[in-house]
Amino acid sequence: MQNLAREIATIMINEHGTDAFLRRISDPFWFQALGCVLGYDWHSSGVTTVLTGVLKCAVTPDLHGLAVCGGKGNASRRTPFEIVEASEKLGLSSKETQILSYASRMSAKVDNAAIQAGYHLYHHAFIVTERGKWAVVQQGMNPADRVARRYHWLSESASSLVVEPHNAVVCDRKHDMVLDMTARDSEACRKTSVDLVKEPPAKLMRLVLPPKHANQRLLQEWLPTSAKASGMRTVSVLSMPQNINWKALQQVYEFQPQNYEELLAFRGVGPATVRGLALIAELIYGNKPSWKDPVKYSFAYGGKDGVPYPVDRKAMDESIQILRQAVEEAKIGGKQKMRSLQKLRQFVPPNMIN
Repeated sequence: MQNLAREIATIMINEHGTDAFLRRISDPFWFQALGCVLGYDWHSSGVTTVLTGVLKCAVTPDLHGLAVCGGKGNASRRTPFEIVEASEKLGLSSKETQILSYASRMSAKVDNAAIQAGYHLYHHAFIVTERGKWAVVQQGMNPADRVARRYHWLSESASSLVVEPHNAVVCDRKHDMVLDMTARDSEACRKTSVDLVKEPPAKLMRLVLPPKHANQRLLQEWLPTSAKASGMRTVSVLSMPQNINWKALQQVYEFQPQNYEELLAFRGVGPATVRGLALIAELIYGNKPSWKDPVKYSFAYGGKDGVPYPVDRKAMDESIQILRQAVEEAKIGGKQKMRSLQKLRQFVPPNMIN
């Protein structure tokens, strides 16, 4: 897998440059197809960890002008150190390295806290080029049903790190109620959240914490009766979190953030704090966040039954032609080349390969 990945990366970068290679990695169609060509047979979350692990070994700064940092589990926690090492090999400045490290940290923070669908990140791969461009491929797992979700980021298309920054969000399951503070529809809620943290935390405490006196009323009381009386899933969406980090909010208040990115970037502001602020913004000020799941792709190209969306034949065909050309031009043995082309043919119906 490493040998073939090295050849495909070399050909693509020589022909189209590192920027084009990043765009392909950030394309869920191409990413999935590449994993199959390299020999991974299953359209599952395993493609993410296997493929990025292979690329990390196959792609090098001196040969390709880019590096893959991070990975699964403990490897993901080494990402900041590996970004520094990669930046030195790629000849990037200390300022560029700081920007890259910040982008890596914020992409993880956004997908762990700003989007709340029950998926906890366990894999984070950060790809950086000699021009300072970057891409992120990270994945989370829902502990309840063991379903994974993959997030693709691309620096050139992420004009904001907190407003719809993803190139793609991939999952085989779409949930009914997902807090998405990155959605454009959450703009008013984001602004209100920033306004709230500029006030003394004691004001928020009086709304959220249990009352000390009989004549005090808790914000929880004002939730819709139907929501309180219905199933646990609805209550978990609307209930006020009790583990808000008040110490962090005190520090945020002293800092006085100017926008939502500065608020979210603050250490200690986690999912509970983000959710609590969003609920206060909705219940008291009427500025609702988006509760629509941002997932748009599945781990395969799509289903013939239209779930989660119809098969995109044009995107499939484009991926096939690019990968087929790369395999045919690769400097590998005839047997390995034939095996790779057979893998590619198995990926799609025969009538889609000329």
